[in-house]
Amino acid sequence: MEARFFQKDIETMRRPDIEALQLERLRRMVDYCYNNVPFYHERLGAAGITSGDKIKVLSDVQYIPFTTKDDIRDNYPFGMLAVPMKDIVRIHASSGTTGKPTVGAYTKEDIENWSDFVARIVTASGVTDEDIIQISFGYGLFTGALGLHFGLEKVGATVIPASSGNSQKQLMMLRDFGVTGLVATPSYALYLGELVRESPYPKEAYSSLKYGILGSEGCTEEMRQRIEENLGVTVTDNYGMTELTGPGVSGECHLRCGLHFAEDAFLPEIIDQDTLEQKAPGEAGELVVTTLTRQGMPVLRYRTKDITRLNYEPCACGRTHVRMEKVMGRTDDMLIIKGVNVFPSQIESVLVGMENVGPHYQLVVRKKNYLDTLEVKVELIDGSLLESFGELQSLQHKIHDRLKSVLGLETKVTLVSPKSLERFQGKAKRVLDLRNQPEE
Repeated sequence: MEARFFQKDIETMRRPDIEALQLERLRRMVDYCYNNVPFYHERLGAAGITSGDKIKVLSDVQYIPFTTKDDIRDNYPFGMLAVPMKDIVRIHASSGTTGKPTVGAYTKEDIENWSDFVARIVTASGVTDEDIIQISFGYGLFTGALGLHFGLEKVGATVIPASSGNSQKQLMMLRDFGVTGLVATPSYALYLGELVRESPYPKEAYSSLKYGILGSEGCTEEMRQRIEENLGVTVTDNYGMTELTGPGVSGECHLRCGLHFAEDAFLPEIIDQDTLEQKAPGEAGELVVTTLTRQGMPVLRYRTKDITRLNYEPCACGRTHVRMEKVMGRTDDMLIIKGVNVFPSQIESVLVGMENVGPHYQLVVRKKNYLDTLEVKVELIDGSLLESFGELQSLQHKIHDRLKSVLGLETKVTLVSPKSLERFQGKAKRVLDLRNQPEE
C-alpha cells in the first residue's frame, strides 16, 4: 500500500525544523500559560520561569514543573481555562470513574486543529474519501467518538455515528451499509468479531470491511491478531486522552511500526517514573506531553502514566515525526503482587492465542494471610472441557506455567464457562481488587 498523507508538508518536516518549531511554540506556550492560567502563573513563578525567554533550548523543558491528573481535578471544572468561557465552543470530560472527571475545553481553533490531527492518523492508516466508517464508540462527553468523527469527515469519509451498544444492529449496519472501517475499543471489536464468527450470515457478508481503527484502551499484538482474523480487517492503533485533546495525539501508519506523534502540536518526553529525570531516546519510561498549540485548556509537561519509548528515526512511510511504541502499560494500572510489578497486558499476551481459551479474562486480587494473591479467571471456548477433568487440569497447568514464566509469580488459574465473563462496549475493566475486603 502506498503511503498517504493529509498534511504532507507538516508530516515530513526535517528534524531540525520540527525542533525549531517546537522551541518557538514552547516559549510562546510558557508565556501564554503564565499570563492566562492562575494555576500556571503560581506554579511557573515558584520555579522561576516567568517568561518563555527562560527556555533557551528544547531540553530546558525539563525545568518546567509537571502537571498531573490531580492538578486538573483540583481545579475542576474550569480552573485550568486560559480563555473566557465565551470563547469555549465545546466541553468534553473523562468518565470520572476514579474521582472527579478531568475536563477538556476547546476553542473553535482547538476543534479545527484537533480534527486535523485525527485526519492525519486516519489517512496514515489508509482511509480515504471513498470509505464508509462506522463509529462504535459511545457519543457524549468521551472524546473518542466526536474526535474521530470530525477528523474522518475532514478526510471526506462517510461517517455512521452508530455509538455503542445494540450489537446486532451494529452487525446489521456492517453488512448492509457497505462499511469499510470500524472505530471501536479493542475489547468491543473483539466481541463483535465473536458475533460475526457465530453469525448465520456468511463471512462474505462482511467482506467490505478493511480497517479497524481502534483506541481508548490497550491492545496487545495477540489481541490485534484475533480481531483481524475474526473481522478480516487491518487494525491500526491511535493514542490520545482528554487532558491532551483526545484521539489524534499519535497514531499508526499502514506500516504499523510505531505511533506517529503530531510533534508540531505536542512535545513528548520520556521520564523515569521514580526519579522524574528525562530518559535517553529509545529508553522506556513514563510519557510526558506538553501541548504546544492548545488555546482553551493547555497543559505543560502532563504526566500521562503511560509506559512507552520514543523512536526518532524517520519511518519508511516518509513521516519524520517521532514514533511512540504501543503503550506497554500504565503506572496506575500496575498491580504490585508480593513485590512483583504486574501489568494486565502481560497476562493478556499470554492468554490471547492459546488453544482452547478465549481472549476474555478477569484478574481478581485478594488478601490471604496478609499477603496479596492473584487469581486469573480465563474463559473457555468449548464448555465441554469442563466435563473432562484431565484436559482441564492440563490446560490449567499450561496457563499457570506460562504466566509464572512471564510474571515470575505464582497465580491461581480458574477456567470458567464460555461467555460467563462480562463483555464491554467501552473500556474493558479487567481487574477486580478485593484487597480491602475481609479475608475469606
